[in-house]
Amino acid sequence: MSRTTRWSPLAVVGTLAIIVSACGGAATPSPSSTASAAAPGSVAPPSQAVSQAPYTGMTYPESGPAPCGVAPYTGEMKQIKALDRLTVEFQLCAPDPAFLPKVAFSVFGIWDSDYLAKHAPDKSYLDHPVGTGPYTVTSWDKGNRIVYAANPTYWGTKALTAGLELRWSDEAAQRLLELNSGSVDGIDNPGTDDIATISANADQKFYPRAGLNTFYLGFNNQDKPWDNEKIRQAIAMGIDRASIVKNFYPEGSQVATHFTPCEVPLGCEGEDTWGFDATAAKALLAQGMQEEGITSISTKLSFRAAVRGYLPDPPTIATEIKQQLKNNLGINVTLDLQESGAFLDANAAGKLPGIFMLGWGADYPDPTNFLDYHFGAGSGKKFGKPLPDIAAALTKGATSLSDADRKAAYAEANNLIKQHVPAVIIAHGASGTAFKADITGAHSSPLSNEQFSVMQAADRPTLVFMQNAEPLSLYCGDETDGESLRACEQVNESLYAYKVAGTEAVPNLATECKPNADASTWTCTLRDGVKFSDGADLDANDVVVSYAAQWDTKNPLHVGRTGAFDYWPGLWNGFLNPPAS
Repeated sequence: MSRTTRWSPLAVVGTLAIIVSACGGAATPSPSSTASAAAPGSVAPPSQAVSQAPYTGMTYPESGPAPCGVAPYTGEMKQIKALDRLTVEFQLCAPDPAFLPKVAFSVFGIWDSDYLAKHAPDKSYLDHPVGTGPYTVTSWDKGNRIVYAANPTYWGTKALTAGLELRWSDEAAQRLLELNSGSVDGIDNPGTDDIATISANADQKFYPRAGLNTFYLGFNNQDKPWDNEKIRQAIAMGIDRASIVKNFYPEGSQVATHFTPCEVPLGCEGEDTWGFDATAAKALLAQGMQEEGITSISTKLSFRAAVRGYLPDPPTIATEIKQQLKNNLGINVTLDLQESGAFLDANAAGKLPGIFMLGWGADYPDPTNFLDYHFGAGSGKKFGKPLPDIAAALTKGATSLSDADRKAAYAEANNLIKQHVPAVIIAHGASGTAFKADITGAHSSPLSNEQFSVMQAADRPTLVFMQNAEPLSLYCGDETDGESLRACEQVNESLYAYKVAGTEAVPNLATECKPNADASTWTCTLRDGVKFSDGADLDANDVVVSYAAQWDTKNPLHVGRTGAFDYWPGLWNGFLNPPAS
């Protein structure tokens, strides 16, 4: 049935059971105890008490556990069960010591299952989210701003400022101008040259952010000449990374030695990446070109203008890399500036031409977040085809409970990443936020997930924050862009959360998630009395449906903005009913 067809909640639920039963998954949910009849984005009053029917918990897949280790299934998730109204059990194919920080990630936010059933098929949920968080979305003026209001039924500490507004500009100078004029209360990623000016202004305050990120150059290893390992190694040796960090990054930034920042536990096991050696790089490039039967290389260098903590000035740094590739290696480069959303979509689909500039900011502090997403078995087409030996080492690291075993696995993986050079590792960039000095609770987050509900905008009714780019959608199960995630995090909540301005995973919608002896089964107890902003009560079936919608490609709710759901296979190793490669 067409994704543009409007489904009723019960129709989708019934159809879901039929479709996924036939393809390895199934679901037979009962309606939520409170029907979600509100229009998209509206806030309905809490429903009146109703007589409690017996609770029927879902199991997904209903037909039996996913076929762990049986091709084509490569995923980590085995089965998800609603044991009762407030208890969810996650059965995994192998131990997962990083389970808690994973389920704290905002991409795995919990939605009202009835609302998903009604609004996923026609994609209206992309602009009109429903969640359990401290804010609700009241309007999205595309191209200008998103307006939020405090959620009156929020289960936790109410938002300290009644209104929130997100704006955006990809130019650091424009963001600072808005802060100086007083039209915004805070900005993300001040320009490298602006930080000292802000710090010297008594009416403003800069909040530094640790460099838990990585800037890299990527290739598609299925395209020539990037399928030649020697050519990739030559580029890694031919880039003067230290000069880039010195000349274009703010104080506190670091030249990257490993793909994962060293502040992340187990992040920097194994050998450092290639150092700068233009002479050796030229010789190795000549060998690779001889093997390919070519005498010159011309390529595009694709990038987007969006400023990130890992990339403070994209056009300037792109120009510098272009010049280095020409001067150090004789490679002719044409700069290819792309629109941000189109660029990310092309990257996920493996369709970026030539070399591309991209980076990664930590979602949670574990090597699985950096390495599995990019190079693991479920990493997709970002760099062409995942390399089996790297993926195997990462699987060892992700499923080992012993620190010694994990350390050995990540040393092996990092050595292989150096050898194969799926990406040229360049920098870990320091960054930060800046706020008016009268904002109490202002902060920057090392995960770039600032929580605006804890901020008080003096006597003003609305806190206005300007970030780097417009969100791509407000259903973040199918997004990877940090600007989209920040927008979603004010509305949607996950089973766990990260401490404000920190990285520790703490209970949120779940009061606890407890593992069995080998961490292959996790049982989560939900917080009682939590309501979605449409008036529906949170229960265990909402968790099962929210996860199943991402996990199973045959699920009618597996819609999203593009349908890529890139984080799921990157962090859980693979989809249920994976698409043909």
